[in-house]
Amino acid sequence: LQSVAAKYGVVYSRPGNGICHPVHLERFGKPGTTLLGSDSHTPTGGGIGQVAIGAGGLDVAVAMGGGLFYTAAPKVYLVKLGGELQPWVTAKDVVLKMLEILSTKGNVGVMLEYGGLGVKKLSVPQRATIANMGAEMGVTCSVFPSDNITRKFLKAQGREADWTELKADRGAKYDRIIDIDLSTLEPMAACPHSPGIIKKISELEGKAVDQVCIGSCTNSSFKDMMTTAAVLKGRTVNPEVSLGIAPGSRQVLQMLARKGALAAMLDSGARLLESACGFCIGNHFSPKSGSVSLRTNNRNFEGRSGTADAQVYLVSPEVAAVAALTGKLTDPRKAGTPY
Repeated sequence: LQSVAAKYGVVYSRPGNGICHPVHLERFGKPGTTLLGSDSHTPTGGGIGQVAIGAGGLDVAVAMGGGLFYTAAPKVYLVKLGGELQPWVTAKDVVLKMLEILSTKGNVGVMLEYGGLGVKKLSVPQRATIANMGAEMGVTCSVFPSDNITRKFLKAQGREADWTELKADRGAKYDRIIDIDLSTLEPMAACPHSPGIIKKISELEGKAVDQVCIGSCTNSSFKDMMTTAAVLKGRTVNPEVSLGIAPGSRQVLQMLARKGALAAMLDSGARLLESACGFCIGNHFSPKSGSVSLRTNNRNFEGRSGTADAQVYLVSPEVAAVAALTGKLTDPRKAGTPY
């Protein structure tokens, strides 16, 4: 990769810099642009106002060479968000709710546009989490408006000049409108073996947990990691649980180290994993046979973890961190206010 990138003048990101999707948000993503990537979670860029589409490797290579990329014009669904997320309820719960509504099938050729007053309550990393798991619904892409929140994110990255406002036209028409009141949501999980099997954590409470994995391109932002550190600080991981944490990028890892949050995680007994896809793709940190693994990533297909008979549940970092301490699925709203 390094030699071919040098030959053709392509930007090369060295191993250790992080997972491509969060790194792209930090370094390259621009509102109002189109992004084509040879990974199904390329739509993460929708969190910053990009029309980001996952495609086949050959399609991407042709586009990089100056060729055209063809795609059918999608239907557009407006997801109208209202209200505000309550304590311990997260962007992960928003997208799990969307999976409950749309399921994992029947959404090919659909683009999701998020709008409504509730959007203004969501940070760019939160928006990116929601856009990321649009892939599990089968939609072409998801896109959020580019507003002052987007501008602040880019300014923090030293890229304010890349910001441009992006919002829907007045009177825009949609093929479908989905209303979600953020204030009514509660912590949820996708149960084995599909991102579309959604249950409330309150329905799953008490199930023993063997492994917890926090990270992946879905939930590895600085905010996700700082929240995890706050939950773990001064506490010890349950002796029956193996906890692995993978920050999404080198930038996030450096910031955690400077804030002292990395020490809080390690002091609790967590294992630090590389800033990479790792556990999400079953490349390492596979759970033991027949065990229950709580993960903050986006897919829980049978065997994907690297263990054929593992039971993988997809949850938010908050749910994952609390379970790492209690040793069982626990409604985090019962955990007080540690952060």
